[in-house]
Amino acid sequence: MERLEAKKISGRTYYYYSKWAWIDGKCRRVWQKYLGTLENIAKAVEGWPAPVYAEIFQWGLPVALWKESCRAEIKKETDKLCPKRGQGLSVGGYITIAAINRAICPNSKRSMWDWFSQTALLRHFPNVSKATLTSQRFWDHMDKIGGDTALSIWTNILKGVLGREKIDLSSVSYDGTNFYTFIDTFNIRCEIAKRGKNKQGRNNLRQISYALFCSADGHIPLFYDIYEGSRNDAKEFPLMLQKFHNFLNDLSGKTCAVPQTTLIFDKGNNSADNFVLLDSLKLNFVGSVKLDEHKELTQIPNSDAVFETFDTAELEGTKAFRVKKKIYGRERTVVVTYNQNLFNAQWLTLQTDLSKAAEKLSFLQQKLEDRANGLITIGKSPTVESVEKQCREILSRQHLKRIITVTIKEGSHDIPHLEYMIDTNVIYELSNTYLGKNIIITSRENWDNAKIILSYRSQFIIEDVFKEMKDRNTGSWWPLHHWTDSKIRVHGFYCTIALQIRALTFRRVREAGIRLSMKRVFKELDGIREVVNIYARKPRQKTEQKQSVLSKTSEVQQQLMSTLLINLEENTVLG
Repeated sequence: MERLEAKKISGRTYYYYSKWAWIDGKCRRVWQKYLGTLENIAKAVEGWPAPVYAEIFQWGLPVALWKESCRAEIKKETDKLCPKRGQGLSVGGYITIAAINRAICPNSKRSMWDWFSQTALLRHFPNVSKATLTSQRFWDHMDKIGGDTALSIWTNILKGVLGREKIDLSSVSYDGTNFYTFIDTFNIRCEIAKRGKNKQGRNNLRQISYALFCSADGHIPLFYDIYEGSRNDAKEFPLMLQKFHNFLNDLSGKTCAVPQTTLIFDKGNNSADNFVLLDSLKLNFVGSVKLDEHKELTQIPNSDAVFETFDTAELEGTKAFRVKKKIYGRERTVVVTYNQNLFNAQWLTLQTDLSKAAEKLSFLQQKLEDRANGLITIGKSPTVESVEKQCREILSRQHLKRIITVTIKEGSHDIPHLEYMIDTNVIYELSNTYLGKNIIITSRENWDNAKIILSYRSQFIIEDVFKEMKDRNTGSWWPLHHWTDSKIRVHGFYCTIALQIRALTFRRVREAGIRLSMKRVFKELDGIREVVNIYARKPRQKTEQKQSVLSKTSEVQQQLMSTLLINLEENTVLG
């Protein structure tokens, strides 16, 4: 039985909506809800009062990544190996927050609270405050992850993910990259950051090298390593091979799991010792070798009848043939391929390089003639050696030394005389042999040529991962404001976790049949906001009334929310 009750308090009449029931033979009030005065009831009938203000929180992307980090048990596995007293945010909590931040919009530790306080993560970390997320607190907890602990935590996380998600490990890509830093030259507290050949052309800066195994299924990062920036990729490769082999054995408990995995890597990791190790570990592989190391295969014309074409759309414009050849101490299967798209790109690159080199040589030739004729009198007079050095720099691009013949001799007034000639026969030879070719080497003798070529091309997966990491807007690596080895290793740890939760989220979307790019998926999720309307405090109320609602969502956003099982949680209101 429901009633509308009037109560007089301090001379004013207030109304309540109540429910009554028979309990133990007596009519008793079960519950009641305060409605207010008649004036308040009238206003409620007319409509809600306007909110005083609203707060807007980043909701879609943080919640999706938070759910993925919970499934991966990142906090749990970290706290298991890095326990602390039950006060404040745990080590796993700090790592989880750092990883989610890296997966969305990387911030420095100093500005972490500014970002965190504007996200729905406040609901999942209710005790976190500005004092909790200071730089010093992060550094204190990063110091608790010492030595090889980060790698042990990562291994435990990965085992759980592979078991729960049933990740296919039949095809695994490996590659390495490096990240330049602004660590001072004379900083002796950092041994990892060293000068080397930087892949972004910043050879003047100290750099950190990063190696990664990544599954073709879902682009899931499997194993990673952070090492000195001066170390060669080929020297790091055997160390990573051994770690990965041990991981596979540990994962299955049997050695039979190892041959079922095919490792894809590029020619930068080639060496005789590395192939001996691959053979001893019985790891199947697909790689490539340099064209100049096998000239008898390279010199076969691209138009030769030995090439066979493919019917599949994925290999349109590609033809190949297979041979057996002794390479790195053993007879191996070699697939020589020609790709029309690759040829077109390399041909345009060659023409551009050739045009630039000819323009520079012409300019240098004119300068030497002007100096010989007395038109240029200032500056240091050139020598044959200095002109030869300039020509070597001009012809440093691939194939240019073969195409352009340069002759330098003493001229009048001891000024060098320069002549150059472009050999069109060499250009024709290159276009019919080198350009468009790849030489693939593999242990998968039972695979057909098409499968071998497609496996080798899957190397783009890990290249895309590195591009994602280096993206200045959405990449996970930068900014790096650490200058000690221990903190740099922990930085690499939570950056790799960021890759993992992004990849798992995207994999879930793809499995649902939603054909969007990763960038589009995360853009759509990032566009979903939680709006909290704050209303004026009513008489006898201690706090303001709040109402939480999501921003208007598109059909794509609703589909993503349904797929990722994320919805607005009504039990707690932000703000």
